[in-house]
Amino acid sequence: MTEPVARSPQQPPPAPAARAGAARRLAAPLGALATVLAAFAYVGAVDPNEAGHYPVCPLLRLTGLYCPACGGLRSAHAVAHGDLGAALGANTLAVLGYAAFAVFWAAWLVRAARGLPVAGPRPRPVHWWLVGGVVLLFTVVRNVPAGSVLAP
Repeated sequence: MTEPVARSPQQPPPAPAARAGAARRLAAPLGALATVLAAFAYVGAVDPNEAGHYPVCPLLRLTGLYCPACGGLRSAHAVAHGDLGAALGANTLAVLGYAAFAVFWAAWLVRAARGLPVAGPRPRPVHWWLVGGVVLLFTVVRNVPAGSVLAP
């Protein structure tokens, strides 16, 4: 009779290869974060409240109406300085967008770190229509007297 062959326990891949794989998976989410942080740092350093630093919104200049992004740079400046109240006053929709980005980015980072596919649930057309409807409603409301609290 032959003796059973002892099996060696499965060994994890060598540490450098594992680190290289993790670094490759995390490169995109960390690169996106670095880009967003650089943009917020720039807007935090170059105050949009001072005239001449950034171009004026063309819709506001031509029509006097606030677009959905009007106040977005002032909002980002306030967020960069930790002033959430001023950020919400400048552009509430932008602050909600920053928060949504943070949630989706965190989910992306966790999935990438765990080696899971990045693609999660895909929005359906109805979701995009809802987002468009919210942006349109926000734009209309901030341009009428009753919604002046949403104006920058």
